[in-house]
Amino acid sequence: LKAGGIAGVCVDLILFPLDTVKTRLQSPQGFRKSGGFRGIYAGVPSTAIGSFPNAAAFFITYENVKSVLHRGSSPYLSPATHMVAASLGEVVACLIRVPSEVIKQRAQVSPSSSTLRILSHTLYHEGVQGLYRGYKSTVLREIPFSLVQFPLWESLKDLWSWKQGHVVDSWQSAVCGAFAGGFAAAVTTPLDVAKTRIMLAKAGSSNASGNVVTALGGIWRTQGLSGLFAGVVPRMAAISLGGFIFLGTYEKTRQLLL
Repeated sequence: LKAGGIAGVCVDLILFPLDTVKTRLQSPQGFRKSGGFRGIYAGVPSTAIGSFPNAAAFFITYENVKSVLHRGSSPYLSPATHMVAASLGEVVACLIRVPSEVIKQRAQVSPSSSTLRILSHTLYHEGVQGLYRGYKSTVLREIPFSLVQFPLWESLKDLWSWKQGHVVDSWQSAVCGAFAGGFAAAVTTPLDVAKTRIMLAKAGSSNASGNVVTALGGIWRTQGLSGLFAGVVPRMAAISLGGFIFLGTYEKTRQLLL
C-alpha cells in the first residue's frame, strides 16, 4: 500500500503538466480554446487527493492476485498471470481513479474554474453517476494498456536479471518500466482519446452515454487517424517518464520497506 501510493503521488504530480497538454490536445474544443499552455496545473488538487489511494489499490490487488496465481503454476504461464493480475488491479483502481479523472480533466479544459466548483457543478447537474462518467471507457483503456505494459515490464526485468546474473536494481526496473509504458501508451492512444471525449462530453450528448465504439466512430469520421492519435506524443512522453518514476519508485520503496 505504501510503496504503490508513494509511487503514484510522485509520478502524477511531477508529470501533471504533460497530462494537461495531452488532455487539451484531445479535447473536442481544440488545444487553444481549452486553455493552451495557460493554467497548466488546473485540476491538480483532484489528482493530489486521488493519486495515493488509486495507486495503492492497484498494487495491493496486483501483488495479491499475482501471488495467488503463481502458486504451483508453470513459469510459462507467468505472462498470463501478470495480465490477469494487472487487469483486476485496474478494475479496482478505477473505482477511485475515475471520479478524480473526471474532475481533473474538466478542470484542465476550463482553467478559469476551480476544482471545487467543477465538483459541485458535476454533482448538482449529474449526481454521483456524473463522477463515474467514462468508467467503462477508462477500464477498456486501462486493461489493454496493462495487458501490454505489465507482462512486458516483468519480461524485460527477467531478461535483464538473467543477462547480468542477479535481480535487477530499482533503476533498471525503472528503465524497463519506461520502455514498457511508452510502447503501451502508443498502441492504446485511440482508447484514451475516446475516454477523454466521453468525460468531457456535455450531458445528453451522444458521447455522454459512454459508448466507446460510438466515440471512436465519431472521432474517425470528423478527424480521421490524426484525431484517434491526438496527444500521442505527450502521452508517450508522460507515460515513459511515468513508467520510469512510477515502477522505479515502487520497486525502491518496496525494497526499503521489506
